[in-house]
Amino acid sequence: MIVRNLADARKTSRRVVSKTWESTRLLLKNDGVGFSFHITTMYAGTSTPMCYRNHFESVYCISGRGEIEDGATGERHSIAPGTIYILDKHDEHVLHAHTELVVACVFNPPLNGREVHDDSGAYPLEAEAVEA
Repeated sequence: MIVRNLADARKTSRRVVSKTWESTRLLLKNDGVGFSFHITTMYAGTSTPMCYRNHFESVYCISGRGEIEDGATGERHSIAPGTIYILDKHDEHVLHAHTELVVACVFNPPLNGREVHDDSGAYPLEAEAVEA
């Protein structure tokens, strides 16, 4: 059994900070369950282009408001508490955070822990691991 506390994890190397977001990775590859689970905060007023060519991601909005923009079609979908979106085709997208946006994210395959987006908006398939 694995039990972790978000507030405690934020004080460790499980918290990764980038220009437009920060993410606390509560469950990672080295936990051995086949997926990773993160609580991510997108900073208000930011837009983050992403395209996870190496991962599938499911995102559930806990709080805040924003939009996800489909990179292929330009179509935008509102994001608000209770909304989930799934990037099931390695979709190119932009996440626009109108307010601070707190989301729960699941990645498959799981992340190692220290990943940040590369120039294409993807996470590398393998990256520096966080110690268990």
